[in-house]
Parts: sequence; structure tokens; C-alpha cells
Amino acid sequence: MQTHTQLGFEVLSQSDRPLLQTAAQIALEHHEWWNGQGYPQQKQGRDISIEGRIVAIADVFDALSFARVYKPAWTDEAICQHFNTFSGIQFDPELTALFLDNFDQFAALRNKLN
Repeated sequence: MQTHTQLGFEVLSQSDRPLLQTAAQIALEHHEWWNGQGYPQQKQGRDISIEGRIVAIADVFDALSFARVYKPAWTDEAICQHFNTFSGIQFDPELTALFLDNFDQFAALRNKLN
């Protein structure tokens, strides 16, 4: 499972297109944690690109919002509690605050697209 960050980076970074170079960085960093406990490079804080930090929040929001074979979908209340708990640990605290301040809009968009 943890190899997908490196594999995604290797595939996307072969392009000279700036958008795909950014996508490569996101692929590599979206499982890095604010406190340095993530993977694959154990980057921390602002050493993680802003794009990687944003996608980390979006990725977990998506994963918790929908049922998977191994788990049911979480309630919005449980999702918000998770982000509050892991703010400053897994997630950038400033971005987490922005996300939670606008949670209703993100949830409405998720519900509309689902």
C-alpha cells in the first residue's frame, strides 16, 4: 500500500508538463504527516508542499465519507472529530481549520457529486 506514493511520483514525474510535475509531487507527499510520522519521506510541517497538504485533507475526507469493503462510511460528526483530533498531528492545523470552517460546503459538494 505505501508504495503507491513512490510509484505515482515515478510515473507522473516523467512528464515535462508543469501540471503533471505538480501532480507527481502530490502523489509523493499526500501521506506525509504534519508531525513527520507519515510516508514515504517523513517530511513534516511546511517541508510538505501546500498541494500535498491540501490533498492529504481531501484524501482522508473522501476515504472517511464513503463506505469501503472494510468499513462503513463515517458520519459527518465523526469526520469532523477526526480532523479536530489529528489537526497539528497528521494535518496542517491552518488548513484543517479552513476545512472545518467550510465543512458544510465540502459535505454539500460531496453529497451532490455522490
